[in-house]
Amino acid sequence: MGLNAIVTNYQSELAKAGSPHGLKGYRDLRLDACRGLALWFIFIDHIPDNSLAWLTLRNYGFSDTTEVFFFVSGYTCMLAYGGALAEQGWLTIIARAVRRSLEIYCAFLLLFVAYIALIWLVGGGEGYTGETNTAFFFRDPGPAVFHALMLQYTPVNTDVLPTFVLLHLGFPVLLWVLLRAPAVALAGSFVLYLMVQRYSWHVPAWPTGELYFNPFAFQLLFVFGAWYAGGGTKVIRPLVQSHATLFVAVLYLSFSLVFTLSWEIDILKSLIPEGVNKLIYPIYKSHLAPVRLLHFLALAVVVSRLTPSEWRGPMRPLVIAMIRCGENSLSMYCFGVLLSFAGMVIMTEVSESFAAQLAVSIAGVVAMIVAATLATWEAQLDRRGPKLF
Repeated sequence: MGLNAIVTNYQSELAKAGSPHGLKGYRDLRLDACRGLALWFIFIDHIPDNSLAWLTLRNYGFSDTTEVFFFVSGYTCMLAYGGALAEQGWLTIIARAVRRSLEIYCAFLLLFVAYIALIWLVGGGEGYTGETNTAFFFRDPGPAVFHALMLQYTPVNTDVLPTFVLLHLGFPVLLWVLLRAPAVALAGSFVLYLMVQRYSWHVPAWPTGELYFNPFAFQLLFVFGAWYAGGGTKVIRPLVQSHATLFVAVLYLSFSLVFTLSWEIDILKSLIPEGVNKLIYPIYKSHLAPVRLLHFLALAVVVSRLTPSEWRGPMRPLVIAMIRCGENSLSMYCFGVLLSFAGMVIMTEVSESFAAQLAVSIAGVVAMIVAATLATWEAQLDRRGPKLF
């Protein structure tokens, strides 16, 4: 029995609807595995001063797990909606996209309420408000709630959800363009990204600033994922399979590794020419700086070339756990935010020792695996659609 039959809860739907690849039941489970691993990394990274963050992507390159989520979300949207369009029609596709956008919106609001309640329970409205960006709420809850409803105010670690709400809401328009002129859709997306880099286009946030994950920037990864799933695979396969591309990708990843480690290891700073520093900085995460984009693309090339489509042997249980978390990414992301706050409280109030960091990190990942396994088991009973976030 393959991994598809074990872990995925929507293979039958894709088989019935077809896919943009023309393969019934097609599902590259490496995407779900990467997304599940990304969820574990995000949970670990969200715990301040956690030494286990050295096991995640954050310290070894310009990009991190954020880019993975946006690309995979666009990819799975195209598989689900593009594959079902011929049978279900545009009206149903629009309704499904709006419904999914509302699901993410409701998840954000529920997370907001649960987060605030947990912070109040632990700190009484005074402790941990600075670390979580909730001081505005406890000082003036009325405007804070209103702006949260308008997706303009986000506590720390919840700020990716409003961007996903907007991207899913606009996906039917993107799908229409992708099916008629995929090159135009990708080019338009890239031009919009360039406007962000050149003119700092952004969506305002409250009380000041902008949405941390700028929709005008991160839409490029979302669109690229959808374009890749909808036929772009065939277009760029020769490039991805090229030995020269793999060499350049590994070379760039190596440069990124040395550069980011130089932030922590002084001896490596001497290896970075001053001219390179001036060329690369500033590295804005919220605007998806070009070096972050290139790092994700290089990482994607290496992962696609070097990872198998099916896992066997000792790694199989671990990969199944990753895939189950990846399938239930929205709920697991929200759960992980609450777990990471709980971990921060434990390390602050009880112990900051490495043993405590290790125990909190392992316990949180195990809790996510158990919750995702239960969610997958429940979803297999009613065969709901794919998780698109």
